[in-house]
Amino acid sequence: MTALDLSSPVAVVGTGTMGQGIAQVALVAGHPVRLYDAVAGRAREAADAIGARLDRLVEKERLTGAERDAARARLEPAERLADLADCALVVEAVLERLDVKQELFRALEEVVGEDCLLATNTSSLSVTAIGGALRVPGRFVGLHFFNPAPLLPLVEVVSGFATDAASATRAYEMARAWGKTPVACADTPGFVVNRIARPFYAEALAVYEERAADPATIDAVLRESGGFRMGAFELTDLIGQDVNESVTRSVWEAFFQDVRFTPSLAQRRLVESGRLGRKSGQGWYDYRDGAGRPAPHTAEPADRPAYVTAEGDLGPAADLVELIREAGIEVREETGDDRLFAPLAGAGALTLPGGGRLHLTGGQTSTELGDVVHFDLALDYRRATRIALAPSGTASPRTLAEATGLFQALGKQVSVIGDVPGMIVARAVARIVDLAHDAVARGVASAEDVDTAMRLGVNYPLGPVEWGRRLGPWWVHDLLGELHLREPTGRYAPSRALNRQAHLADAGEDTPS
Repeated sequence: MTALDLSSPVAVVGTGTMGQGIAQVALVAGHPVRLYDAVAGRAREAADAIGARLDRLVEKERLTGAERDAARARLEPAERLADLADCALVVEAVLERLDVKQELFRALEEVVGEDCLLATNTSSLSVTAIGGALRVPGRFVGLHFFNPAPLLPLVEVVSGFATDAASATRAYEMARAWGKTPVACADTPGFVVNRIARPFYAEALAVYEERAADPATIDAVLRESGGFRMGAFELTDLIGQDVNESVTRSVWEAFFQDVRFTPSLAQRRLVESGRLGRKSGQGWYDYRDGAGRPAPHTAEPADRPAYVTAEGDLGPAADLVELIREAGIEVREETGDDRLFAPLAGAGALTLPGGGRLHLTGGQTSTELGDVVHFDLALDYRRATRIALAPSGTASPRTLAEATGLFQALGKQVSVIGDVPGMIVARAVARIVDLAHDAVARGVASAEDVDTAMRLGVNYPLGPVEWGRRLGPWWVHDLLGELHLREPTGRYAPSRALNRQAHLADAGEDTPS
């Protein structure tokens, strides 16, 4: 079964921001659109608001005047559910309460034809549970648009336990015909994006709770070293702390309080205080008039070292050796068999003139290794503009100064943080990669769709499966294993899927879990 014919009417029930956005997408695609809201007058108000947005599209030359007029003519507020009887698709975007949605779809089933596709835009509830209220749940599917729906390309097409394959295919093709990028996924808590994205927020919050760095510094490192579009604190302020915390709590509870999805007490306290982010004027940052944005911690200038000695395999940080040479700093190669941790990928070191050592974080604390400074993972060490350093409790002032001066000589700003295992970027990325492999192995979505969803849904610089390939599954696996040794709750335990992928890589296979 293919996409809906453009002459087929589409209905949207619920006329809030998301409902209006979905209606606009269907309207611009060419469908007649009916708007319905249980509150009298809201459908008419929503139609007027959509019309105003169409006017702005004309002003921006994204629509012609004729296209706008035709779209307006196809948009019709509906006063009763019965007015939706001839619709080929009904998309629901009402309150996120299971009983409310079930009651709505039971009523819709009495109105629409047998071939009408019924869809929910829920982001946190079970598609299977909502559809369980229907006599014919096979025609029920999740269509999870991302806000703002007219701008963001991703749509998660969610098959409930009872969804017919033909219905899911029809919804998928329809989303693609509307100019969206659909990904097919199973009905699992959080679907793809909200399931796999949890560590991005959780690990940033954990670093903050461990008093290793402040929100501005953590955000700067995530952006400028990790390559993320926004840091976790500024992004949750934009989303709304109550919304983000609610999604985390929903996923955690739906997974029977799985420790991998445990909510943050610090975020709970922020919500309880009413600091919900941009919409309330305060969150992690202050958005009130006249308030300044705190600056990330940035180290003062330090002298560059005259040389460094490279020992062993730097793994994901191997590009640093060439960058150091390009900066005019001598790189001496250590070729002996006594190189520290030489057998482990990424466990090599850069020895500084004073005898201290620089290691890419591997999940240990620096203090465990002596006169050592750990540096964080970067998406691309050549393009990164900031690097986080974590000195051990016994690192000499000279070692920290030489480490700081080295990265500053490479054109990087340096943020010195507390000695926490896995630092900021490395622990977050490793957990995201692990959850991605776990989701693929459990049939939530294909590896390709997981990567597409995370790039388009939350603007990750790389899909997590691809990111894992670049880092190497053993590097991710071993970092998580070290974290698990230091916090043996299960939060950081590598999944069986990641373990399997690491062994497949050893065998020369390149197939995701």
